[in-house]
Amino acid sequence: MPIIEVKHLTHVYMRGTPFEAVALSDVSFEISAGEFVGLIGHTGSGKSTLIQHLNGLLKPDAGDVIVDGLNLADKNTNIKEIRRKVGLVFQYPEYQLFEETIFKDIAFGPMNMGVSEEDLPDIVRDAMLMVGLDYEKLKDRSPFELSGGQRRRVALAGVLAMRPSVLILDEPTAGLDPVGREALLDMLKTLQRENGITIIMVSHSMEDVARLAERIMVMNKGKLLIMGTANEVFSQGEMLQSIGLGLPQITQLMQRLVKRGKPVRSNVFSLDDAVNEILKVWGAKSIVQ
Repeated sequence: MPIIEVKHLTHVYMRGTPFEAVALSDVSFEISAGEFVGLIGHTGSGKSTLIQHLNGLLKPDAGDVIVDGLNLADKNTNIKEIRRKVGLVFQYPEYQLFEETIFKDIAFGPMNMGVSEEDLPDIVRDAMLMVGLDYEKLKDRSPFELSGGQRRRVALAGVLAMRPSVLILDEPTAGLDPVGREALLDMLKTLQRENGITIIMVSHSMEDVARLAERIMVMNKGKLLIMGTANEVFSQGEMLQSIGLGLPQITQLMQRLVKRGKPVRSNVFSLDDAVNEILKVWGAKSIVQ
């Protein structure tokens, strides 16, 4: 059974007013447990509205959102339980830190969910371990003494401390330097691989979703245009360009090489694959020579 099912989801802002706007229109999809899904689309395409439906922050005007078998439209569904199952991390989550120590900030959510004080240290320790933070070294420090990348990890640990089955991240690398960005992306892939967490990542970076996501969702004007593998999505370059998106830069490079007569594959979406492809071709040529 899918961990998330969305069926004919529609959401209209300011319905019945002169400012009425359809944010989502008849959106349907399924996401399996443990899957890494990328969500892309230009600004205003409906991405943020969609992810806010997945943990009950917004309610559908029509359609169904089902999380782990629980329909959010059912009056008997415990929304607090849904929000424990589905952790939502907005852009720049480090701006939402407020406690005087890292321990207290990470423990805030579990404590409000009724976790006993004696269990909190283990929960906080586990969450910090998942994001690569040293518990003993950092737990009593103020989060505001840390770097921007470390503060973001603290904020993420606060969500992971709730032990969600699904983690949704809205532009998780925004504002990070290249080193921090790569570290965070590697951490997310590790979380999915080693902890079995389902991850949905909203991103404007075609490179990031091509590198990490097993499937990619493309939104435009409130509709889901396509959901498929990187190959299935990025093979439709003209369609992506028509809605203001593009291909990963490495894919564009490989396509230019093909146009110049180089015998490389054009459906390459990550730097590692591009390097391997170019080396394979170079090696074959060297053998011929």
